[in-house]
Amino acid sequence: MTHTLQIRVYYEDTDMAGIVYYANYLKFIERGRSEWVRELGVDQGRLKAEGGGVFAVRRVVADYRAPAVYDDLLDVQTRYISHSGARLVLHQAVMRGEKLLFEAEVTLVCISDAGRPIPLPEALTRHFAENPAEKG
Repeated sequence: MTHTLQIRVYYEDTDMAGIVYYANYLKFIERGRSEWVRELGVDQGRLKAEGGGVFAVRRVVADYRAPAVYDDLLDVQTRYISHSGARLVLHQAVMRGEKLLFEAEVTLVCISDAGRPIPLPEALTRHFAENPAEKG
């Protein structure tokens, strides 16, 4: 299953050339991940408040394929790849219609307040176990 979040490009997202500033793609995919986790039933604020940790980006491998511009309507796609222990790997893409603009493989880790790795939330691991066909 691929989760999709639509995002509109605003003037503030663009650079002097009138295209989306490269770092903003990382913000776009962050929003996509947050909505994906929310849809899976994980309240990140409550998770942190109850000592269940927070997600931190460990690694991003990104490819910028084509530019987005002001007023584009983009789809941020998030797809589960794998997980183990405290680690979660996702594929994320930013599309304009059928055109791939940006893609990344993102590795997240779940960490405690002290910054140490802790197991992924049970709601996530249970979801992955119950939906093995989602693995991409």
